[in-house]
Amino acid sequence: MHPWKAMIVPMAAILVAAMGTAPATAEAGTPTITIENIAIENIAIENNATQPVFSRADAVKQTVYVEVAGTDSDSDGLPDRVAVDILRPKETDAGLKVPVIMEASPYYAGGNDVPNHVVDVDENGNPLPTLRAFANKLAAEPFDGYYDNYFLPRGYAIALVENLGSGRATGCPTTGDRNETAGPKAAIDWLNGRAKGFTPEGEPVSATWSTGKVGMIGVSYNGTLPNAVAATGVEGLRTIVPIAAISSWYDYYRANGGVLAAGGFQGEDADVLAKYVLTRANGQQVCGPVMDYLTATQDRISGDYSRFWNTRNYLNDVDKVKASVFLVHGLNDWNVKTKQFAQWWYALSKRHVPRKIWLHQGTHMNPFNLRTVEWLRQLHGWFDYWLYGIDSGIMREPQADVEIAPGEWGTHRSWPLPATKPVALHLGSGAKLSLSPQRSTRESFIDQKTRTAEQLVETAPAPDPNRLAYLTPELPADVRISGTPEISLRAARDAGPSPYLTALLVDYGTDTRADGTLVPTGETLCYGQGIPGDTGCTALRRLGTATTPYKIVSRGWLDIRNRHDPARTETISPSKAYTFTWDFQPKDYRFKQGHKIGLIITSTDHDYTLRYPEGSKFTIDPAHSSLILPVTKP
Repeated sequence: MHPWKAMIVPMAAILVAAMGTAPATAEAGTPTITIENIAIENIAIENNATQPVFSRADAVKQTVYVEVAGTDSDSDGLPDRVAVDILRPKETDAGLKVPVIMEASPYYAGGNDVPNHVVDVDENGNPLPTLRAFANKLAAEPFDGYYDNYFLPRGYAIALVENLGSGRATGCPTTGDRNETAGPKAAIDWLNGRAKGFTPEGEPVSATWSTGKVGMIGVSYNGTLPNAVAATGVEGLRTIVPIAAISSWYDYYRANGGVLAAGGFQGEDADVLAKYVLTRANGQQVCGPVMDYLTATQDRISGDYSRFWNTRNYLNDVDKVKASVFLVHGLNDWNVKTKQFAQWWYALSKRHVPRKIWLHQGTHMNPFNLRTVEWLRQLHGWFDYWLYGIDSGIMREPQADVEIAPGEWGTHRSWPLPATKPVALHLGSGAKLSLSPQRSTRESFIDQKTRTAEQLVETAPAPDPNRLAYLTPELPADVRISGTPEISLRAARDAGPSPYLTALLVDYGTDTRADGTLVPTGETLCYGQGIPGDTGCTALRRLGTATTPYKIVSRGWLDIRNRHDPARTETISPSKAYTFTWDFQPKDYRFKQGHKIGLIITSTDHDYTLRYPEGSKFTIDPAHSSLILPVTKP
């Protein structure tokens, strides 16, 4: 038996401890529900779930301008205001009190055409100007989603909040800073009688129909705001559903001390996004100084963590989170990368916050479009439990739903999966990656900036002057990872300006994999009450697939000048070897039997990092380098 196979056969039992020497019902009716001494009448409950007894067509629509006390981000001497569009059952005008499902967003009014920053760097290390237009993002129309059709008939109000600096709001956007958090927080305060609200005509108005209980939900920026508001500890926010959401803006535009792109948006940064969503009246004139401040302080030169980014890091205030969390993320999301959900999840877990997680094989997408029926079932149970106090059973279900392959879902007690342990794979000469340390000689590569990661990956293990490759033999059993991989690399930069080291974790083996698309199944689901222009129906979809010879499973980036701290740039001596350790993007992934696990080492990552002048030379010492994988049962 091959020595690799002799050691990995226990991998069928998990590659983990097996590594030996490796480190290790209520009846239908309309009862009165009492929640914290508040009587909720005329809500139909059947099978421990709210029922659709209210009319979407007859719903009351109103717009309220909520004052954001203590916040004057446009420096006009007046408190900022946000516009809140509300849709609620007509019975709320006759005394019915209901909880609120809220989505805050800077996108309701669309966006501006904004130039991105250039990613090519001149000889002095300064990014050059660019005229490349910012990629377009989709704006949402009020109440065009599924919340109103599905949840309003079940006794919920829907509230859509325009973020500061966008649409009808005043103030200025600052890409995740505290003033933006203050907008939706003020809306929650108004729903609880703690903030001022006004009609479009300027008359004071209060939310007499609200129970004060709020659940925030949204995707991307709209999902990030729930994280931010929950981190304030605001009373009344009972639960959040952050989907493809950011927990630290530094990790959206930076990584381990280096400037980094959000996938698909090379050259975007905090100032570009703020300018994009600055759609309020006279925004360019009123908020010009704020935009200039963002450009000046975000630092696209060093990429260091700073006070600028610290104020946009919600992990700092995770101790204040009182709301439960139903977290959703795509395991192939390279826009809001998986580190965003994982570090938030780890912090919530450490503090025992009531929580649930969905991880799917899609990209930057809404689970409603992916697994519609099951999503509505679980989300309904979640909101019923946390906003109505109904024992829907959702909290007794497994905490984690994980899609390990397109359409192949599993439920688990927690995430990362139980029994996950770190397993080290060692680098060796001849493109080898193995369980045991081995003798090897130093190897070098020359940085370039025109070839993509895919081009560097596809020819491995054949030698390539612009990267190094290390592969295992064919796996005799499936190997599943769950969590955050790491790499420890002994390396020296012999010459050149590039400060980046990039590591790529690759699955080599032909397989049918998710390709990032959604494909109609040919079926239609009518999930809620329709109105003219909105049927309450949707075409069901599944993940699209493609047969490919390999897959880049995860990436990890490091600015070697920040080898000790992302907040501190240090000098790198030419040809001096250092031990660099950094993380990959967290994953839950199965390497199949017969495939090979691959590690690719390069410098510039064409689609993500800044691109310095070519020619930097790096030398790697494989004998003192390793890849650490979080391995669990297949």
